[in-house]
Amino acid sequence: MWAGKFLAIKKRGRWEYVGRTGGVQAAVILAIDAGDDDGGCVILVEQYRVPIGGYCLELPAGLVGDEQAGESVEDSAARELEEETGYRAARLTSLGTFYSSPGMVSECFTLVRAEGLAKIGDGGGTADENIIVHRVPLDRLSAFVAERRAAGVAMDVKLLMLLGAGMLA
Repeated sequence: MWAGKFLAIKKRGRWEYVGRTGGVQAAVILAIDAGDDDGGCVILVEQYRVPIGGYCLELPAGLVGDEQAGESVEDSAARELEEETGYRAARLTSLGTFYSSPGMVSECFTLVRAEGLAKIGDGGGTADENIIVHRVPLDRLSAFVAERRAAGVAMDVKLLMLLGAGMLA
């Protein structure tokens, strides 16, 4: 129905939905830092998102092949993790492909677990991203999310996998 540089509005029968142009997919990184903390920490990012008009707390992520054609999911995940968070992973493992809002968007993402983290820089993303990096102890995750929500920060649905049954209490 309509296509821009990055997105296309499509129609199949009566159903309208959004897809990425060129079949681009995303890599989402679940980065758990064992560090010296009991239970470990998860690396999260917070950044301004134009579609919601505010900041959103998320797992680090990025498009596969947006900087280098033919880039693998793992290479993209490694690049994005370093760029956004300043962490380098010793091991990256694909956990499978997922769809976050399949009733409206055809985009999928591959969830990649990052382990053996080493801090090599400040992170923060590219010059126009202004990403805030959070290293959150896993045993404080629910409280941290509640604090950020109370401050008006939106939550990416993928955080639910980390919060799990704690959201039901």
